[in-house]
Amino acid sequence: MLGFIIRRTLVLIPTLLVTTMIIFGMMQLMPGDPTDIFISPNVTMTEQERQNLLERYGLDEPLHIQYVTWLTNFFQGDMGRSFNYGQPVWEVIKVRIGPTALLAGTSLLLALVVSIVFGTISAVRQYTMLDNVVTGASFFGVSLPDFWFGLILIFIFPVSFGVLPSGNMTSVEGGGVVDVLRHMILPVIVLSTAQTAILTRYMRSSVLEVLHEEFVSSARAKGLSEWVVIVKHVMRNSMMTIVTIIGLSLPFFVSGSLIVEQVFSWPGLGQFFWRSVTQRDYPVIMAVLTMTSFLTLLGNFLADLAYGFLDPRIQYD
Repeated sequence: MLGFIIRRTLVLIPTLLVTTMIIFGMMQLMPGDPTDIFISPNVTMTEQERQNLLERYGLDEPLHIQYVTWLTNFFQGDMGRSFNYGQPVWEVIKVRIGPTALLAGTSLLLALVVSIVFGTISAVRQYTMLDNVVTGASFFGVSLPDFWFGLILIFIFPVSFGVLPSGNMTSVEGGGVVDVLRHMILPVIVLSTAQTAILTRYMRSSVLEVLHEEFVSSARAKGLSEWVVIVKHVMRNSMMTIVTIIGLSLPFFVSGSLIVEQVFSWPGLGQFFWRSVTQRDYPVIMAVLTMTSFLTLLGNFLADLAYGFLDPRIQYD
């Protein structure tokens, strides 16, 4: 196990470096000039003043020098200084990680529980009315655009019935945990819907495949109840596919929350990232994209580790 972890770590580091190089290169292709955010429409900036701004933020250096400087500072814990806020990037990001983690973590947990339960039931009751309903709901859930679904929910519940808040994380007057939970209901539903539909379809297919394995027939021949066969033998072996999808889904809940946080005015990382892109705040964009890339690699790494716990036949050494 230790040797496997070391090997994967040695692969992860250069992969992350190459990813940051690609992200940095794509940043240079963005239209406009980062100094534009400092210019008021009513103020004319001279070329010398613009050049001074470029020198202040190190944007006058060759691209490879800029990248090496950024990379060196990043691994020393310095993500740079935000063009828009004039503060260290980490200072403006860290206060928004919590709300996004709360929203994404709750959505992931909800999607996981619902998909495992209904995916398994749908497979066990194949071709029944319940199976048709679950399958149809899964296709419908995948097809729903997040922004449209969010606006529909806002129109129905906050606007028409006035039973739930339409946005933000808390009320103006505050309300503690209960108030936050009420504000979370609609964005969690929107963010988890598509992922629940995808995981349900994968879970159903995986359970159907495992149900025809010989060890399942052997378990039934031993006199085990159908409940024990499904829960202990079928579901555990069906989780391999789900673990892979979950590993790949970790960055989705950061990038996917971008639209949801915009619709519901949720003060998280997704909404902040969108504003940074529109304002060409390069240090913030680089930091968020690097964190998302790291989550992708970390998700794959954790999924590989989980395989060994789900299937004893897998030997890492």
